[in-house]
Amino acid sequence: MLLFFRCQNIIPKFTLGKEMKKIVVFTGAGMSAESGINTFRDSGGLWEQHKIEDVATPEAFRRDPDLVLNFYNQRRKQVLAAVPNKAHLAIAQLEKKFDVHVITQNIDDLHERAGSSKVLHLHGEILKSRSTVDPHLIYNIDGSDLQVGQRCERGSQLRPHIVWFGEAVPAMEEAEFITSESDIFLIIGTSLAVYPAANLVAFAKTHVPKYLVDPNAKPIPYIANLKIINEKAGAGIPVLVKKLLNDEQ
Repeated sequence: MLLFFRCQNIIPKFTLGKEMKKIVVFTGAGMSAESGINTFRDSGGLWEQHKIEDVATPEAFRRDPDLVLNFYNQRRKQVLAAVPNKAHLAIAQLEKKFDVHVITQNIDDLHERAGSSKVLHLHGEILKSRSTVDPHLIYNIDGSDLQVGQRCERGSQLRPHIVWFGEAVPAMEEAEFITSESDIFLIIGTSLAVYPAANLVAFAKTHVPKYLVDPNAKPIPYIANLKIINEKAGAGIPVLVKKLLNDEQ
């Protein structure tokens, strides 16, 4: 004898939990500055007395690879010696109650070391190298130095895994999509002057609450629902994170 059951009588009832809001955090140089990592803007447009066009362009690498590699070796040593600051640690704490995505212009790994699990690097990662003939061949650098003569599996010279001036930003499309899905959007330590990354805020929906944390930030009329916090990241972010976590009780 065949037995038939009504589906609605055998399907268990579930009580779905509250869906986590998505916080997208967009960070710039000011985020890492308090960890001792400076930028060329902090030193009159120079990095260690080098012009940008001499150390941070594809043409510079072709012209003098030793100079460029040594420059980034020094930057890499600085990053390895640095530690995450209060702002990095606070952002990682947001993952207790939010789906947090960090989009950063910074090339260090301080967000990851602070505990953030979803980090997208727009301008590359200084602790990695990549092939000069195949950008998909990416390697972790063992130690701080990358030298002329170190080659990828296809035999080409390795270069820093950095987006240099004049190069496209491969992760930009992914960053725009992530931003478009945000419920809360934080902007930290950036003047919003470096393009195309500065356009990212335009992809956050109009109604989404936005916070800009930077000591020199000024009102931006074309950005809706923007609250400005004129503090350095280490002071402003822990307070903001505490507020956001409390609001989500």
